[in-house]
Amino acid sequence: MAQDENGNGGETAINEAIKLMSQGRRYASLDAQQIDSVTRSNKDGARPSKLILINNILLFGIDVDLMKERFAKLLLGEDTSGGGKGVSSALALSNAITNLASSAFGEQSKLEPMSPEKKARWKKEVEWLLSITDHILEFVASQQKSKDGTSMEIMVTQQRRDLLMNIPALRKLDTMLIVPPNGLSEESRQFLQKQKEAVNQVLKASMAINAQILSDMEIPENYIESLPKNGRSSLGDLIYKSITVEFFDPQQILSTMDLSPEHKVLDLKNRIEASIVIWERKMQHKDMKSGWGSVVSLEKRELFEEQAETILLLLKHQFPGLPQSSLDINKIQYNKDVGHSILESYSRVLESLANTVMSRIEDVLYADSLAQDPLLAVVTWKLSMDSTTTSPTLSSFPSTGEETEKLSSTPTSMILSDFMV
Repeated sequence: MAQDENGNGGETAINEAIKLMSQGRRYASLDAQQIDSVTRSNKDGARPSKLILINNILLFGIDVDLMKERFAKLLLGEDTSGGGKGVSSALALSNAITNLASSAFGEQSKLEPMSPEKKARWKKEVEWLLSITDHILEFVASQQKSKDGTSMEIMVTQQRRDLLMNIPALRKLDTMLIVPPNGLSEESRQFLQKQKEAVNQVLKASMAINAQILSDMEIPENYIESLPKNGRSSLGDLIYKSITVEFFDPQQILSTMDLSPEHKVLDLKNRIEASIVIWERKMQHKDMKSGWGSVVSLEKRELFEEQAETILLLLKHQFPGLPQSSLDINKIQYNKDVGHSILESYSRVLESLANTVMSRIEDVLYADSLAQDPLLAVVTWKLSMDSTTTSPTLSSFPSTGEETEKLSSTPTSMILSDFMV
């Protein structure tokens, strides 16, 4: 397929999906017996992923015209005039997944059964968008035996490694949030507690995947050019002194700041991320005599960067629903890698949904404890809030692999988003 190993051939992958739609239209007039015949005759075919999607079209009555409309917008880069002024394929895909999640889950306000129509729409349309990743490939070495029994190494294609690892993990997280049980059971309190534990795992894993993908994205030159020349200018004197002191205490630093309005938390995150980028660039350009130069030693700059990252982790832990930072927005906007775009947007919307579900569960558990014992409920709630805001250390933040590994032992029957609207 005509694309590079980084998955930048997004238009080619989308074209492949559009060819599939025409096949779905061709099979749409077949009756049940003919459909079964087509399925059996293609079971050993060379392109099972396409057959599966064709079967979905046949069995679930997917609207092919709607699919064509969705992929046409992706090809046009959201420029329906056809004038070639659209955004990149990567950004168009990111926007498509984000908008789909917003329309499917954006009106959640309380805990009650989620409509089957919304669930069906999410599952159907997100699979359309994820199908593009089936065509983002890379060459890998493989052993092949010849007729005389000798082995030789050949190059074969497979789905790109980051997609091969993360797409199944994200699908599992998705399934944990979107599966239909029959409402709350009689043991609703125990059920909700188990849901809270399961959704917390989804939240941690999706956050870990999203953070990893964002860190892998290149920093756009536009963002770099907008930065001041040193970290002190970015942070301001007060924050800079707090981060660069000899006895660094991140909890004390955050406790002295007014973080009640969300925009102040986001502003702090933007400042810290900008300073980290500045310090990283200075370490990379240590031998260059330019405006990026500084009298601060590399060792101290590395220490400052690590301490700033610690505060960033604390902010993410205490404010999981925080909007995207300026750095993240720039990375997403200028990213050209289709694979990264899909992984980032998919993990982000799952993270957002899991965070919302967690909030609704805690509301319900609090109301339940209040009904059981009002005085005990107040004490329990305060203890819960104290434990939630306890600042973790760097080592307490799990990696993507650790969180996805935990999910392998979590039963997919532990689902809660059916109680969200």
